[in-house]
Amino acid sequence: MEVQIEANWKNILKDEFEKPYFESLIKFVKSEYKSNKCYPKGSDIFNAFEFSPFDETKVVILGQDPYHGPGQAHGLSFSVPKGVAVPPSLQNIYREMKDDLNVDSPNHGNLEDWAKQGVLLLNATLTVRAHEAGSHQNKGWEIFTDEVIKKLSAHKEGIIFLLWGGFAKKKSKLIDSSKHHILTSGHPSPLSANRGYWFGNKHFSKTNQILQEQGDDAIQW
Repeated sequence: MEVQIEANWKNILKDEFEKPYFESLIKFVKSEYKSNKCYPKGSDIFNAFEFSPFDETKVVILGQDPYHGPGQAHGLSFSVPKGVAVPPSLQNIYREMKDDLNVDSPNHGNLEDWAKQGVLLLNATLTVRAHEAGSHQNKGWEIFTDEVIKKLSAHKEGIIFLLWGGFAKKKSKLIDSSKHHILTSGHPSPLSANRGYWFGNKHFSKTNQILQEQGDDAIQW
């Protein structure tokens, strides 16, 4: 099938689009969007790849599932469009960022500016039924996004993978740690953060330090 996705990503992933699991996945997604309210809107499903082309990706932040409330999901992990209330996990991300870098938190939750600097904001599952968390898990998306991580690991060097929480940490087995950097911590959700597993990880300053040591531009978080 024809997938509308950034050109270099499309070239890297073209074999995936022809595999039986992906054909089944797309049939499922089309059926879901036809018969149920689903997020994000169809044109935003592959936004992470549009905003962070393959050749420009230098940091990966992995989420699990899109937000399932009205107007929240727009194809970037942890991000919501401007005008939508900042979710609790992102509030904690901003709090850590402020403590780490001494920068003011934005008054919105849109992370497109991060993505445009080469931060791939990738959810393991790219779609969800409204108000039903996890409803599109185990349908094939995870196979696809695992392959995305493998392709980045195989074809690039020096990427910084930020793996937050138990689910994301399991993806470390897909990454060649001799070529890339893996930073892990607890998840920024209130449950994890309030138990002391998130705050103080300093992932934002650590990421920029690594980037600059590699000769790359720091991220303007």
